[in-house]
Order: sequence, then C-alpha cells, then structure tokens
Amino acid sequence: MAPQDSVSTTTTIRVEYKAPTVSKTFAHVLPSAVVISTTEKIAYLSALRGLVVQTQEEVNAFLTAKMEEDKAVVSLAGAKSDEKKAEEDYGEEVVDEDD
Repeated sequence: MAPQDSVSTTTTIRVEYKAPTVSKTFAHVLPSAVVISTTEKIAYLSALRGLVVQTQEEVNAFLTAKMEEDKAVVSLAGAKSDEKKAEEDYGEEVVDEDD
C-alpha cells in the first residue's frame, strides 16, 4: 500500500497594509487538518480558497474606504486653500494670466 499524503500544519492567510498614518493586518487561520483522502484534500483546498477570496474582499473594502478618506482630506485641504486664497485676494483685482 502506498503512503498517504498528509497536511498537518496550520495555514494562516496574512496580509499587512502599512502606510505612514495607518496600518492594518488581515489574518485568517485555516484549521489544522490531517488530509488523508482525496475528498478531504478537496475540502481543505476549498476552505483555503474561500479564505483567500474573503481576505481579498476585506482588503479591497479597506482600500476603497481608505481612498475615499484620502479624497475627503484632499478635498477639504483644497477647500481650505481656496478660502485662504480668497482671503488674501479680498478687495484686490485678480487677473488670470493666460499664456
């Protein structure tokens, strides 16, 4: 009889996002499994694939929210810049110089 393949380690899917102002870790643990049969291998790999997809969705949602936050900050900074420019130009004739 041929020896059976086995997987007896814990698999962790881990994604780390690091930026100057924020960091976030996404992690999912696939339970340890002793895989003996083809059916068990299929179930293990299916669970692994499911966690990869779930992690990808979480990362995408996080990055989308982060992009929206960054856009809001830039927009707010732009509005403040426009206010400051308006205050500086108050009472003065502003001439746009087109080349």
